[in-house]
Amino acid sequence: MLVSNSARLPHEAAVSAPDHSTDVRRDQLSAIRRTVLISIPVNMILGFTITLVAVHSGHVADGLAWLLLSTIVNASRIILCRADLPGSGGYREEPPRRRSGLIARSIGGHLRLHWLLALVSGGVWALIPLLCDGYTAPETIFYLVVVCGITAGAVTHGFAYASIPICFITPPLLSVAGCLFYAGGFERTCLAATVVLYLVALVRAAKESEAMVRDASRLKHEATAMAGSIEVARARADRSAQEMGHRAVHDGLTGLLNRSGFLEQARARISSASPFCLMLFDLDGFKSVNDALGHTAGDSVLAEVARRLRSCLNDDIVVGRLGGDEFAIFYGCSGDMGPPSSLASELIATIAIPFTAFEAVRVGTSVGICVASGLDISEMLVRADAALYAAKNKGRNRYVIFDDDLRSALEMRRDVERDLARALGHDALEVWYQPIVSNGGRTLRGFEALLRWKHPRHGWIPPAELVNLAALTGLSEPLMRFVLKDACGMIQTLRVLGLADLRIAMNVSPRELAQVPVDEVVLAKLRRLDIPPSNLEIEITEEATANRPGVRERLSALSAAGVHITIDDFGVGYSSLGSLQTLRVDRVKVDRSFVSGISDSKSAQILLRAVLNLGSVMGFEALAEGVETAEELETLKELGYQAMQGYHFARPMPPREAIAWIHTFQSRLAAEAVLHPGHPVR
Repeated sequence: MLVSNSARLPHEAAVSAPDHSTDVRRDQLSAIRRTVLISIPVNMILGFTITLVAVHSGHVADGLAWLLLSTIVNASRIILCRADLPGSGGYREEPPRRRSGLIARSIGGHLRLHWLLALVSGGVWALIPLLCDGYTAPETIFYLVVVCGITAGAVTHGFAYASIPICFITPPLLSVAGCLFYAGGFERTCLAATVVLYLVALVRAAKESEAMVRDASRLKHEATAMAGSIEVARARADRSAQEMGHRAVHDGLTGLLNRSGFLEQARARISSASPFCLMLFDLDGFKSVNDALGHTAGDSVLAEVARRLRSCLNDDIVVGRLGGDEFAIFYGCSGDMGPPSSLASELIATIAIPFTAFEAVRVGTSVGICVASGLDISEMLVRADAALYAAKNKGRNRYVIFDDDLRSALEMRRDVERDLARALGHDALEVWYQPIVSNGGRTLRGFEALLRWKHPRHGWIPPAELVNLAALTGLSEPLMRFVLKDACGMIQTLRVLGLADLRIAMNVSPRELAQVPVDEVVLAKLRRLDIPPSNLEIEITEEATANRPGVRERLSALSAAGVHITIDDFGVGYSSLGSLQTLRVDRVKVDRSFVSGISDSKSAQILLRAVLNLGSVMGFEALAEGVETAEELETLKELGYQAMQGYHFARPMPPREAIAWIHTFQSRLAAEAVLHPGHPVR
């Protein structure tokens, strides 16, 4: 789990302040407490010994009084040493800065009490002259030895805090020196000077010892702080690495695995021994959410879809957002998961639940499923994608499982993708032509150029598949140039035959319009061959009229130059009346799905009549494509249609056959004109 940016790390508070003076003084206090507890028993033993000597020498009352004072002071020092160490408790509820100040003041107070009691204890030892007549009695040597010994021991034990031994040794040693000076005499005066020198040496030693202790304590705390800083830095680095690692494999919007993380986990789980299931799905109708409500609403929908997925899937299922509105799940088929179709149906039903925040939003999903063993995840993705494409072609809220038919289609697609460039380079592709007629099939208006390719292995490849694969392989422009070259050649042939008013229509896909400067390529070709733009017709599908960068400008440039613009497959895609008017569309071809069976469909007849009326208002010609029977022809004539196209008149043909068909068509019309002189012939 990621750590919050605001979370406190170990030692972070400790290393935030570089001043270690309080820590050093705490160490001094701890050392003083230990050494005082060690030295007090020695002090008490020596005091008892001095009392015995005093009593023995006749100073009974003074000796006992001195022992009582010494015992009281020593007991006070022991009690102080036994008191709670400052900072061990009592300040935990205080704010950190105030707590630090309180601890520092408490430590300072304890240290002052220690040196005050040391001063009092030293004052007691300064009363020794009362027991030996000012260091003139026979016991003087004993007392001098004891005083010098205990003062030296005080400095030795009080090395951590110089004030305490200095306060303790100064009164008794000054007392000794003063008494000796007062007693007079050369030897006593020299001894007094020696005691003063001894005092100076002890004071200096105490201060040097304290400085060394403070330096050692400071270095210790600095090292501890540095170690803490290193630990904090390491923890932060680990946290940053963890966060970066999480972000690298997770989607920021939904929290699911991203494509990289999904593939990584799938590869880690996949094995050749057991089958695995990969489901690939995207949202149906998601584009309309972004268009109608904005991308913020779209993001909310994606986040809600991710939440629903997590809520209905087991923890051992890998779930990811691969990008956009595309999601994927991956799991092993063994166990009690049930058939993939059941899970797919559950996912479809879960995502189809209305979104409470957007009541008007209706989002569904299409699911592509690949179940396999022994395949890597990349190949499974390709197969699931093929199944998803098939599911979307069937409509919303459907799933398709990759099967042998899809495998054959996928193999064909791969072969075509591999061989298309070679076929273009070797002129293996062909352009066939299907007539466009009017006047009930008695007038030839032109031809539609249709791309054809007979693959050595898979036979005739559907034109739509060719166009899609050309876009994926970067061959859109070469493919369009190939069709344009052949169409221009056909126009030139027709002009030689005296049919200069016939038009050749060539299809341009939305991808070609978006990826290729179609206007520049087409107009340059027409100028180079001296072909009037009016002889060429560009057919586009309805979706090409949607707002795509540069598409409208290219179509407008072609239309302004005189090239005719036709909307193909009208009625099955997206188109607006504004697009038809803005692009100055010359012709609209009603999709064959509306023409098929029109004789028995009143709704289809109403729709075709509506398109015809719309054309008369907006100034474009309505053409019915896919006419295959005489009944459909008669119904269209009754509706008022003139322009038509379909197998009833002629199938697509290679160029030579198309030219031969023209001669046959003209001969047939000429023969009919002889039999029926009143009918116009063209």
